[in-house]
Amino acid sequence: MFTHVHELQFEAKPDGPDPAFARRFQEVLGGKWGEMTVALQYLYQGWNCRLPGKYKDMLLDIGTEELAHVEMITTMIDRLLDVSPLSEDEAKGRTLKAEWATSNPQHQIVNGGGGYPHDSNGVPWSGAFVTASGNLYADFMLNATAEMQGRLQVARLWHMTDDPGVKQLLRFLVTRDHYHQMLWLRALEQLKDDGLDNVPVPEAFDRDEELDEFARLYVKASDGANATDGLWAQGPAFDGSGPVTVENPPVARGDRPTLPPGDPRLYGTPPASPQTLVQKAKDLLL
Repeated sequence: MFTHVHELQFEAKPDGPDPAFARRFQEVLGGKWGEMTVALQYLYQGWNCRLPGKYKDMLLDIGTEELAHVEMITTMIDRLLDVSPLSEDEAKGRTLKAEWATSNPQHQIVNGGGGYPHDSNGVPWSGAFVTASGNLYADFMLNATAEMQGRLQVARLWHMTDDPGVKQLLRFLVTRDHYHQMLWLRALEQLKDDGLDNVPVPEAFDRDEELDEFARLYVKASDGANATDGLWAQGPAFDGSGPVTVENPPVARGDRPTLPPGDPRLYGTPPASPQTLVQKAKDLLL
């Protein structure tokens, strides 16, 4: 069950209108790495979590907090759009005309002067941005990435405004993103300590089914000279299973595929004759 209070988690008041920045701010609301994504991602991970206890409870805590961030950013966008000009004639002076020219017309036409779950180019938010795989280690790793990408975008927005009220909200957002990065990285360590999962994900898959000759093989597939200088291409593998080896140049171990003509009813090139299709069927029965 959800409930709501009208007071915001943190203040969201600009010192003045700025429709151009309102458009930019949409990215961290309805973009791929925006608050809509992390809120729904953490909530779905929590709702689908089949392990009762601290992990499920934490996911639902953080997902619900991110919904509060959705409301704060939407409120800030609404206020940035207050008294913004609807036409070029209303935009007096070069600064207002520039802001009007770079604003998002959908803010006025579609939303009546409000924010919406779209990115800074007006592309709708998509549920395809949400990952809830059921594997907590894989999901927490992505969650840490999401917080890093989100904080990166907020940090870039910092340099796109000089409004003190907007900057204060940005301070709050980068601070919470900082904490959430640490939270997910700590949660990954906790999963390992609890013996629930580790690298490689999923750890429970039978390693005997892997091909050991490829398990610690760095393939030098590009002509860059320095790729093998990194620890990923030398010394022990990350999982401690043995030393990393380098294959240079890459070795082709399969044959060169030659496909037969396709089903003539699909009208591919080259066309196959019905007789060829019948013969293929006979060959399969032999």
